[in-house]
Amino acid sequence: MNIFSLIKEDFLNVKRNDPALHSTFELFFNYPGLWALFFYRFAHTLYNTGLRFLPRFISAVGLFLTTIDIHPAAKLGRRVFIDHGVGVVIGETTVVGNDVIIYQQVTLGGVSTSKGKRHPTLENNVVIGAGSKVLGNITIGENSKVGANSVVVKDVPPDSTAIGIPARVLKRGYDKTPLSHNKIPDVNKEIFEYLLKRIEVLEEALPRTKQRDIKEKDHKLEELYDNFIHSME
Repeated sequence: MNIFSLIKEDFLNVKRNDPALHSTFELFFNYPGLWALFFYRFAHTLYNTGLRFLPRFISAVGLFLTTIDIHPAAKLGRRVFIDHGVGVVIGETTVVGNDVIIYQQVTLGGVSTSKGKRHPTLENNVVIGAGSKVLGNITIGENSKVGANSVVVKDVPPDSTAIGIPARVLKRGYDKTPLSHNKIPDVNKEIFEYLLKRIEVLEEALPRTKQRDIKEKDHKLEELYDNFIHSME
């Protein structure tokens, strides 16, 4: 496809992916991810001709206007959707397949200053949740999802869901639902639930006298906290 066909497809892709879009007019003001792709398509085409300064300048203009940093040498496929987009960083040797969705504050970065492939590869139909960091020359397999705020430093197999810091695969199997955020586990919630259960088990294992002492100290801490809050009012 030529550059103008790709840009047209990018515009149509927003309508396909975002039910919040109510008019074509909104595309021009409310979709920084779309305009970041617009600048990237031109910069990447020029970069492939051997130019260096002009593509980087176009990318800098795109970064200034959208707060999305896409290196012109990165390879982005068709129908990539950068939703909200603020703070997204896509490094030089990143490869992104078709029908990939990337949310705000995502970094597709490197872990080395050596030349060569040092950024991740996202295969087709991947979803990268908000705030996630995908780092190094690793591959996120086709149809996989990365949960919000995860840090991925190892390959994720196809048809999987990975979450956590560092990310680990919690689920295998392709989910045909386009976004299915509700099916990506909440890491923070699961950690807090585990800690609360762990504390409960430890408290039950303590002698009764120890439990009374702990409760008394908890009560004193609550009083100190309440006094502190009142002093700030």
